[in-house]
Amino acid sequence: MSPSLILTLSHLLLLFSAAAASSRLASSGGGGDDDDEGLSAYEVLQGYNFPEGILPKGVTGYDLDRSTGRFRAYLGGGGSCSFSIQGSYQLRYKSTISGYISRNKLTSLSGVSVKVLFLWLNIVEVERVGDELEFSVGLASASFTIDNFFESPQCGCGFDCVGEGARKIRMKTLAASI
Repeated sequence: MSPSLILTLSHLLLLFSAAAASSRLASSGGGGDDDDEGLSAYEVLQGYNFPEGILPKGVTGYDLDRSTGRFRAYLGGGGSCSFSIQGSYQLRYKSTISGYISRNKLTSLSGVSVKVLFLWLNIVEVERVGDELEFSVGLASASFTIDNFFESPQCGCGFDCVGEGARKIRMKTLAASI
């Protein structure tokens, strides 16, 4: 993998993490477990040691099977959500985002992708290590400090919804495997 492609992947992951970080699981009530009754998706995320801002604003519901960790989060309106970050990268969330959640780890993710050059790459895993979140697209990953995930991006405009300019995301490390 060329250094320029790795750098591009890292920037895309950075953008994704910023968007994801700013996001919130806006939900009322899960569907999997009595313990989740009345909890928002944000509160469920916090119970697994993730910041609220993993998904964009607009998540209206979720299902969680605590015995397996299998989850689904649903965006309102049944449509997809996309936005640009820093004018260079695009993030896209499908109407249903799914995967498995355990303490400090999201795996087998589907429904979240980032555009690098002309390619849409799926974010397949997110792991919390201390005060960092590591995002993986399979062959490459990038780490971001957790404070990038305290503000939720908004569908359509991301972090630039009032014309203040795009927020800069701070990337910690980038790694690639071949």
